[in-house]
Amino acid sequence: MPHERRRPAGDRPSAPPQSPDGPDGPDAARLPLLSDCGNCFGLCCVALPFARSADFALDKEAGRPCPNLQADFRCGVHRDLRQRGFSGCTVFECFGAGQKISQVTFEGKDWRTAPETARPMFDAFAVMRQLHELLWYLTEAVALSAARPVRDELRALLEKTERLTLGTAEELAALDVAAHRGAVNVLLLRVSELVRAKVPGRKKERRGADLMGARLKDADLRGANLRGAYLIAADLRGADLRSADMIGADLRDADLRGADLTGSIFLTQAQVNAARGDAATRLPRGLRRPGHW
Repeated sequence: MPHERRRPAGDRPSAPPQSPDGPDGPDAARLPLLSDCGNCFGLCCVALPFARSADFALDKEAGRPCPNLQADFRCGVHRDLRQRGFSGCTVFECFGAGQKISQVTFEGKDWRTAPETARPMFDAFAVMRQLHELLWYLTEAVALSAARPVRDELRALLEKTERLTLGTAEELAALDVAAHRGAVNVLLLRVSELVRAKVPGRKKERRGADLMGARLKDADLRGANLRGAYLIAADLRGADLRSADMIGADLRDADLRGADLTGSIFLTQAQVNAARGDAATRLPRGLRRPGHW
């Protein structure tokens, strides 16, 4: 992963996301939830394990630095990751957890100069990533007009989740993050129902469906429930996915050329990065068109 700069130790970035009700909408609110590799100590390159596969060119144990990670926490092969067999690195998204752990939780103290921080830092990173992913979904949900009936509950959970991210490394490691995810998911399901109810007609319920390699070219999937669906290598060229619930959908190698995902909910940059698309693919506001498309 690229690392452009290092924030001086003790110079802490502002922690809470901006209000999603501000003039810039959800894009500004989710800025702290985008990866800032220049302020991270290469945590995704050391804390996480790799398995030799189509996504990674080698095996790597959790806690062992990737051989491509340089002394300054930059990736030595960043420009050629896909060509060198590390496409998985180009798909990964930490939702800003890396810089939060590096600069807030550990206040700029890195695992190389302070080896005693390595294990607690890596353990806390795994939890922080999950919490920041939940912040991504909750921040999006608060800004949705259809979510007005549950907006107060969403804000309360958003604030609680943010408070959890400001805990110590020990508090993060001890957190029952699965229980917290469950509480958030109940509310996100309600938001999904409210959003999709505004789409006229009968909506497709394909939650958790095996749609690997499915031929869905030009399919009308407006308001569909695609939560956790396996859409690996599915043909979604020209498909209409407006207002579809995409949370957890596996889009690896899915063909999204010409597809319309505007207004789809709970789609992440990692999902988009894993798919194939083109200049005609329409994405929700706040998501970037990957460079490899």
